[in-house]
Amino acid sequence: MASGSSIIANISNNLSNTYSYLASLYPEDGVTLKNITAARNDGTNYLTLNQPFASYLQNNFGQIDKDGDGVIGADEMNNLTNTISTSGASRAELTQLAMSGAYSGESINKILDHFDEIDTNHDGRVTSAEISAFTYSANKQEMMDEQNHKFATGTSLFYADDSASELSSYSILSYKYKNFNGSK
Repeated sequence: MASGSSIIANISNNLSNTYSYLASLYPEDGVTLKNITAARNDGTNYLTLNQPFASYLQNNFGQIDKDGDGVIGADEMNNLTNTISTSGASRAELTQLAMSGAYSGESINKILDHFDEIDTNHDGRVTSAEISAFTYSANKQEMMDEQNHKFATGTSLFYADDSASELSSYSILSYKYKNFNGSK
């Protein structure tokens, strides 16, 4: 999950790069919904167009085109990427990107599974800082559990109690973070 905190920066960068590529394809028209659709369907763009992020722009065109002129302008794209960079990503944004194939790894799913715990200020968005703090807490709890397990196992073996040597002797708090780090 160490890369989880970089997902926010990655989203912003990929949206910006995808927009720039689309804008270069249609310099006279700008980035319109029709142009995004055409670029996504054009097989010659297959290797250069980031399809998941182009899909995101296509599916959210109306929300991104704030002035409603039918074109996503550079200022509108800057507003979107600045919002994501500074305020984080919402559950809906992360879900949509995960479903589009932008992120198929465990990190995005773990963030979504623990979204409410990560979103400590409860603004409906998770930032890189919140993800990093949660990851730190989860790793710290896992290390404490391992240390406690070793202590309990050593003590139990000293007193000839084999039952405490099982991994089920983790603390109650560990279960909050257990699935986040993919622990045993």
